[in-house]
Amino acid sequence: MKPRFSRRLTRQTLSLLACLVIAIAGAVSAHAAEATIAVAANFASTADKLAKAFKAESGETVVIANGSTGQIYAQIQQGAPFDAFLAADQARPALLQKDGTAARAPFTYATGRLALWSPDPATIPEDGAAFLSLAELERISIANPKLAPYGVAAKESLTALGLWQTYEKRIVMGQNIAQAFQIVAAGGAPAGFVALSQLLAAPDSLRGSHWPVPANLHTPIRQDAVLLKRGANNPAAEGFLAFLTSPAGCATIREAGYQPPDACK
Repeated sequence: MKPRFSRRLTRQTLSLLACLVIAIAGAVSAHAAEATIAVAANFASTADKLAKAFKAESGETVVIANGSTGQIYAQIQQGAPFDAFLAADQARPALLQKDGTAARAPFTYATGRLALWSPDPATIPEDGAAFLSLAELERISIANPKLAPYGVAAKESLTALGLWQTYEKRIVMGQNIAQAFQIVAAGGAPAGFVALSQLLAAPDSLRGSHWPVPANLHTPIRQDAVLLKRGANNPAAEGFLAFLTSPAGCATIREAGYQPPDACK
């Protein structure tokens, strides 16, 4: 005959084990890493997708804060609590490395594409350069070249075509590429220079017509990422940057209309 206390002991043991499992799970959850990543406006929707995929894979949370590259750079200099920065250029991350704000050297995570776009399917023909030379657009939207690399690319493209002076006084300027897109979408200008990635992410009703701007008309829009000192030793920040060059990250970046980093090849 088995001792009567055996079953009671077994139940007590199982109860203790259950409590232990719950405690461990709670501790893991409580210590799950979280990072705040500052992201250039043109890459915001893609960054959101990457953040969701990263959390599904790692369990770690990434909060995306977006704006123009120039504005974010100024915020970082003023002590904004960002762990990493995905810029729309190479210049600002390089400056952050130079002044000691970065925890390590920047790397290129994507190369952007510029497009001339209109929500009207009949506005932009296949030969966008010839269309622009006719100077029929009364207004055109671009991002601020002083703040946004896509604005620099738009200005360089118009200059290369010999049309900057023609359109300079017709510009409706957004502070970043997201605002340039919104201006056109809201009817503030019939067309504008936007990121190709924005068009791919837009609903069908806004696809309209567009002309992919030849890459030889402007400086390549290489976008660099950099880990900031605040994010050093933060598993979520470091893990998310590493995720950008993972197979899943590379596929998402490519599908969004960017050329993925060399590390993806």
